[in-house]
Amino acid sequence: MTTSTITTNQLQEAIQKRLSAYQELALDIHNHPEVSNYEFYSSSALVHQLEKEGFDVKTDVAGHRTGFDARFVSGKPGPVIAFLAEFDALPGIGHACGHNLFGTYSVLAASIIRERIAEIGGEIRVYGTPGEEGGENGSAKGSFVREGFFEDVDAALCVHPAYRYGKTTESLANDPVDIKFYGVASHAAAAPEKGINALEALIQVFNGINALRLQLPKDVNIHGIITDGGVAANVIPEYAAGRFYLRASNRPTLDEVYKKVENIVKGAALSTGATYEFGLFQNAVDDVIVTPSFDELFFQHTAEAGVPEEEIERKLRTSLGSSDVGNVSQVIPTIQPTVSISDDYIAGHSEEFKAAAKSEKGLASIAIAAECLAATALDLFENPELLAQIKEEHQQIVAKKKDEGSTF
Repeated sequence: MTTSTITTNQLQEAIQKRLSAYQELALDIHNHPEVSNYEFYSSSALVHQLEKEGFDVKTDVAGHRTGFDARFVSGKPGPVIAFLAEFDALPGIGHACGHNLFGTYSVLAASIIRERIAEIGGEIRVYGTPGEEGGENGSAKGSFVREGFFEDVDAALCVHPAYRYGKTTESLANDPVDIKFYGVASHAAAAPEKGINALEALIQVFNGINALRLQLPKDVNIHGIITDGGVAANVIPEYAAGRFYLRASNRPTLDEVYKKVENIVKGAALSTGATYEFGLFQNAVDDVIVTPSFDELFFQHTAEAGVPEEEIERKLRTSLGSSDVGNVSQVIPTIQPTVSISDDYIAGHSEEFKAAAKSEKGLASIAIAAECLAATALDLFENPELLAQIKEEHQQIVAKKKDEGSTF
């Protein structure tokens, strides 16, 4: 571990000067939950704070009206390090994944090291990435990657609230798809021969996917719902729609799954006479590439932040969910460790998690997460050899996974 010229006490003093304001910010965002592409209040609140801290901010970026790109450029040569900020809520329940904390972690961490970067060189960025939970124009990190926002970035950092402290979690690639069938309406009893049943085609897709499961690798998960199945039992449905998540442990496998499901859709259309639409309804999400030494660097600072060693889960975990942080991790070293906001187990996307995200421990986690993020980023700025080693390790892991290919 490199020793920063900013002492631990100096970092903690800088955090404490700002902490009450950032806790109020987190509570304010918690009280104004907004879903993907509608996070106007939350995005503006974070942007306003970044501007107060001396960052130049562009809004409405990467095709996302609530996305933002905040930068502090020292004018001296050095690394470019990006902090990722999420701020969307879940439909109905609100901030039950703690993104009201997530965004404040990153903004505070970036702010307390800005003056140091002005001295040593380099550039700090905070990318506001909407819709991690999916939804309209969701999973914005995929857009940021596609639009080149990470092409000149050396590494990315963020922290997610959880019920425990832990390493960056491996998660699944995810293709969120809509399936739509178009048929012909007719009276279901008087003239069924004149109709084309769009709902029957969709039901055949469900049956086809259920049959496909017998031949899928164990790392593949497919689940879906019917979003439109007709209007009356005595009218042959002329339109039916479903929404599915296709998941796998890596992109090559998921690409194969996508093709197989699309063939099922084609077959259902052919057998019923319906026409169809099939495709992504938001950004595709890639699996998370974990760079172990980058994670370890983060956890070398947890003791300084007051986290007991026995509270940290060191074992690498694999999630059966998905996160668009995976898209970033495919192109540059990226960490997303977790910090505890509850003494007891709480499930994500629950009322308990929502309560924890505004609890005393949840608000206290802002100081811990920001300190560890800031100290880790400073290590990268101040030790070029360490950053180079992390980047090389990341490239080797990406190449290895690419060689391994599909699990089919």
